[in-house]
Amino acid sequence: MRSRDQASVSDADRVTTEPIELGPLNGGAGEPADGAASSPPGASRAAKRALAAAARERRRYERQEVRRFTKRSRRRRMAWAVAGGAVALVTIGVVAGAYSPLMALREVRVEGAQRIPAAQIVAAFEGELGTPLPLIARDAVHDALADFSLIETYSTETIPPGTLVVRIVERTPVGVIEADDGLALVDGAGVVIERPAERPEGQPLITVDGGTASDGFRAVAAVVRSLPADVRAQLVAASAETADDVRLELAGGVPVLWGSASESVVKAVVLSRLMAVAPPDSVAGYDVSSPESAVTY
Repeated sequence: MRSRDQASVSDADRVTTEPIELGPLNGGAGEPADGAASSPPGASRAAKRALAAAARERRRYERQEVRRFTKRSRRRRMAWAVAGGAVALVTIGVVAGAYSPLMALREVRVEGAQRIPAAQIVAAFEGELGTPLPLIARDAVHDALADFSLIETYSTETIPPGTLVVRIVERTPVGVIEADDGLALVDGAGVVIERPAERPEGQPLITVDGGTASDGFRAVAAVVRSLPADVRAQLVAASAETADDVRLELAGGVPVLWGSASESVVKAVVLSRLMAVAPPDSVAGYDVSSPESAVTY
């Protein structure tokens, strides 16, 4: 019973309604809803242009800030670039000038030659004429001077635009030795300077066992080179059986017992003073083997 009554009441209370048509919503494909404003057609394009202009302005501002904060470093790089370019230009100019025909060898000047004719040394460099000064190699100079045995040492200097100066030091003779083929004027190293027919004035005759390669010869050469000019002028002979037994002979046959070549400078000074006090023509000989107690006899 209750169920039927409840069903009757529900049907009686039910109200029949008609469907309501809804217009298109705002922003849809149809007309805008009541009260909604429509956008102008060019509004979106103007907004885009404004946004692009704002972006460009921001990028411009950022570039200005970057330039402002990097101004010092850019100046420093520019200064280094300018300096590097200047150095490069100078270097290129110097190298180009140095290796150009303007710097070609045209004159050889010789200094220090006494026994060697300077013209012979100049002629030895004939093959180098026309060569740029920086390209004249050390080996080329050595080859040009190798045949001159009288040269002990040498040095060179280039003077732009085209001059080569050759400074030589000739070998200093210490005396004459008797060889199988005659006399030979030699320096302290035993190098033959010349072969005279007879003993030159002022050059002692050296007599040693073993020739110029012996210890006796080296000792004699060291002693002769230590003598002052006034004593050397009176020296006529020198001999040594060993390196510790050097003997000299002055003009008039006056002997000098020297001993070893050690302390030769001191011994030379002592001998010079003894000769001043007691000239060779007033004594039989000198003994300076012990310079602290040198004696005449």
